[in-house]
Amino acid sequence: MTHLLDPVREAAAASPERPSRTPASRTARRKALLHWIAVHSLGIAAALFFVLPFVFVVLTSLMSDQQALTRDLTPNTWEWGNYERVFNTPGFLTWWRNTLLYAGVATVLTVVSSIPVAYALAKFRFRGRKLSLMLVISMMMLPPQVVIIPMYLFWAKQMDLSGTLWPLIIPMAFGDAFSIFLLRQFLLTIPNEYLDAAKVDGCGEFRTLMRVVLPMARPGIAAIALFQFFAAWNDYFGPQIYASENPAAWTLSYGLESFKGAHHTDWNLTMAATVLVMAPVIAVFFFAQKAFVEGVTLTGVKG
Repeated sequence: MTHLLDPVREAAAASPERPSRTPASRTARRKALLHWIAVHSLGIAAALFFVLPFVFVVLTSLMSDQQALTRDLTPNTWEWGNYERVFNTPGFLTWWRNTLLYAGVATVLTVVSSIPVAYALAKFRFRGRKLSLMLVISMMMLPPQVVIIPMYLFWAKQMDLSGTLWPLIIPMAFGDAFSIFLLRQFLLTIPNEYLDAAKVDGCGEFRTLMRVVLPMARPGIAAIALFQFFAAWNDYFGPQIYASENPAAWTLSYGLESFKGAHHTDWNLTMAATVLVMAPVIAVFFFAQKAFVEGVTLTGVKG
């Protein structure tokens, strides 16, 4: 029996002992943690500032009708059925469909119409180029409330499109000032040598734009597409002006106000509807944040 235990004892004696955690090592780790918190304190505070309201909305959306009126911060029972009740609200799916139509079509039209203008302002040399750029910048500074009356009279009286979302979608086919300016700034960062090489190989301006410029400008295009999608998804002023008289044309942002008025005491349902409105935007930004940040960053490299 003794000769069987000898190898075990020899292995135990040969294995190094695990170092014990000394007070000095614990103090060093504590100091490192406090140093990290001190260095990132502003970032932590900013993150909490943006995250905590969203957490509050989500937790309230999962409360019962009675608990939502109390001071409780966490649900006693997780009422996932609140989201089903919101989806079953008459008109809610119609608001979703209208918002997807508005945001999707407006984004596509904005991108398609803004790319040629931005390319011309960035790479062409023609008389009146600086004046054209100043006009684009001037349109960025013009509030939409300034031109809303003549625009409404045109779309409602002349075109008879009041009660629809087309007065908000059709103008996007003529470009957006902010998207043109942002994409123009990005295209300035593309060296002209690439364009000259493509022209030497026999490419015209259109093929150069499609084969050379657009693949290199994907981050900038993604940035303007996300900006336009978010603006259309969250737009409240436009649908209120043009579509308020027709509930079948309401969007989520405008329909949410009506939903809140109908359920002004049911804060759990109101918060559940708010989460459903915010969720697609958060998901889109989460999956496209790399291209979005890259596009916005590179637009400021060259003016």
